[in-house]
Amino acid sequence: MHAVSAIGLCGVAACAPGLDAAPTADLVLHHAHVYTLTWPEPSTDGTPSPQAPYDSASGWHHDATAVAVREGRIVYVGTDSGALALAGPDTRVIDLEGHVLLPGLVDAHTHVAELGESLDRVNLTGVATEAEAVAIIAERAARTPKGEWILGYGWDEGAWANRYPDKRLLSARVPDHPVVLRSLHGFASWANARALAQAGITRDTPVPSGGEIRTDATGEPTGLVLNRAVPLLDNAVPRPTPAQRDSQVVRALRVMNASGYTGVHEAGVAPDVMDSFERLAERDALPLRVYAMLSARDSALMRRWISRGPFTSANGLLTVRAVKAYYDGALGSRGAQLLADYADRPGHRGVSGGTYGFDQRLVADAMTAGFQVGIHAIGDAGNRATLDFIDSVTRAAPTARGLRHRVEHAQVLSPADLARFATLGVTASVQPPHAVEDKGWAETRLGSERIAGAYAWRALRQAGAALVFSSDLPGSDWSPFYGLHSAITRQDTSGAPPGGWYPAQRLTPEEAVRGYTVWSADAGFDEREAGTIALGRRADLTVLDVDPFRAEPRALLRGGVVLTVSRGRVVFERGASAPR
Repeated sequence: MHAVSAIGLCGVAACAPGLDAAPTADLVLHHAHVYTLTWPEPSTDGTPSPQAPYDSASGWHHDATAVAVREGRIVYVGTDSGALALAGPDTRVIDLEGHVLLPGLVDAHTHVAELGESLDRVNLTGVATEAEAVAIIAERAARTPKGEWILGYGWDEGAWANRYPDKRLLSARVPDHPVVLRSLHGFASWANARALAQAGITRDTPVPSGGEIRTDATGEPTGLVLNRAVPLLDNAVPRPTPAQRDSQVVRALRVMNASGYTGVHEAGVAPDVMDSFERLAERDALPLRVYAMLSARDSALMRRWISRGPFTSANGLLTVRAVKAYYDGALGSRGAQLLADYADRPGHRGVSGGTYGFDQRLVADAMTAGFQVGIHAIGDAGNRATLDFIDSVTRAAPTARGLRHRVEHAQVLSPADLARFATLGVTASVQPPHAVEDKGWAETRLGSERIAGAYAWRALRQAGAALVFSSDLPGSDWSPFYGLHSAITRQDTSGAPPGGWYPAQRLTPEEAVRGYTVWSADAGFDEREAGTIALGRRADLTVLDVDPFRAEPRALLRGGVVLTVSRGRVVFERGASAPR
């Protein structure tokens, strides 16, 4: 077993304030395979550090077997006997039966408010055809009172891009309910005639800059909107009450607890969701840490927070010090801005910048006020322009430097721009599932040459860029096992393609785990509190029944979460009743 300092917190130097000389633990987790991740980073080609609990003959091995927690902090890491010595009559002691204990997992790009909404919506993920989707919606309509909205999500705007649906069949089968069906990644929306009428979308509706309202040969809206026109339908849907929004958020965060997560970075937080986070933090009702990224598309919200400045709640569960902006659209819907024409649509290069709602002055003001910015950029032109923008702001405003600015997705990159991430100190916030979900059509969009710079995780690492991993839920499955498998294999859940899609860009198991732990802590300015299992750190912990360091990659897809601990509290336990 790799050497770990097997002493209590008071054995390091002096006792932490409030801890007795011989503290009794609140929680002891023992008989575990603990990977502390306290050893140095691997090299950029993935080779483990010489100090890592790894050798070429036997592979990876855990570096501790037990952890003890008191008052939300880790007070011991080491052997079973050492941890159990800290147990008292009121200590909860859990035998983990040889399961794997990791630092708490963090999903660094989420939309949990949408996840909360989607739990009550019709799930069209994986639906292959318009007719199949309409049949599912018609079934929901049959048991929904007339006039009530029917909302769905999940049809794939990338896979369906050459056969987008329209309102005709949907309106014929579901005439008495307004229906709005958002696409998988939110860059397209599909509605029936009744929803179009309630949204006031007609042949005379002005098309928003950076958006598209599809029309038929007569000029009438077909029921499909793209990119910046999607809010025309979103804004027509009745908003939840504050109580409903709080319920949705908590329900979604409980789902994340059950999936092994102890934190999320919520991307593009709207005003009502921000209000919900603040109410829940005040009541100590957030079951995990929320790192909120304000929506730069809401100028009033942004100006309030620029005046207010970065914020962390008293209990540490809510942090507001980041902003989410959009530079371009999505590759699937051909909204990503490319340096050259789309391979499958000559003369078209996507949408971006001011036409896509990117307010340079507003975002620059937020950066100058001390906010980290995470800018959505998909295409190679969009990524280059985003890096140029970050460079220009940080050159002009010293206060904007060193804030670990991020490019959200960093999906298609020109080789000339790879090294700029490291030079500018910009983190590439990538989603491993996107590569395996997009592989069926991405090369068609980009062609055989540009695809080499797409989803290029290893190339980014070798260029010295910092990475962080996430799901972009609910557009992709948020299971950490799915994310780890995608990063390690670049294969879908069926194992295709053999050897992985552009396998040179695969990452190692250690890098994949770091993407959801150490690297996410760094991306969220939380590296002194989380990301590793060490004395004095916040007790955010995840227990899995499969070892991602040692398991055959396909076995990851059969893995399950055993236990999730947030601030020393068990917030999910397999087989236990869900918290009320």
